[in-house]
Amino acid sequence: MPAQAPTDPAMRRRVSDLEREEVADVLRESAGEGRLSYGELEERLESLYGSKTYGELVELTADLPNGPRAPGASGVPSVSPQYSGAMVETGPVLNVFMSETKRMGNWLVPQRQEVNAVLGDVTLDYTEAQIPYDDIQVDVKSILADVKIRVPANAIVLLDSNPILGSVSEQESGLKAVPDPNAQPTAPKRFHIRGTAILGEIKIKRGPRLSKRLGLT
Repeated sequence: MPAQAPTDPAMRRRVSDLEREEVADVLRESAGEGRLSYGELEERLESLYGSKTYGELVELTADLPNGPRAPGASGVPSVSPQYSGAMVETGPVLNVFMSETKRMGNWLVPQRQEVNAVLGDVTLDYTEAQIPYDDIQVDVKSILADVKIRVPANAIVLLDSNPILGSVSEQESGLKAVPDPNAQPTAPKRFHIRGTAILGEIKIKRGPRLSKRLGLT
């Protein structure tokens, strides 16, 4: 993997434990998809937990999708809406079986969303989405699956969890986003999340992805 130039201040920024865990998720997902051998996964995880800067995280995932990227790096997918048109009160049920589904970028959020994941991976990222409702209801069932829900940093999360030999957790953002001087203040949205994890995992994270928080994409 190519080494990153140490001259860019963003690449020298110190990272937190939560940000290391985000990259660990990318590495584990890549191993599960067959992009990394388990030997490579173990080696990169060892390097990851000893890393100190954003540049080191970039180096660990330079040849993988969904990892943090250097400023101006090519290959970063463009953002396109997942929904368009009028407001959606109830979104289509996301049924994921031994596959992966992501809702990211500029998509129109329905007021109610149901997710059923079995042996798969689901990502719902609300941080860049259009959210026309003050209250959003998300009903998630994870069976031997990994579900990530990323909400805006100022969101109010009302969590009803039911883990059965699984895990439902809420994590704080490890690094605040670079403020946008032109951004208008908005009232916090309320996320009513009901999560059932049966031998699975549901993670609720706050704030934008690491590269967004550093103002790199």
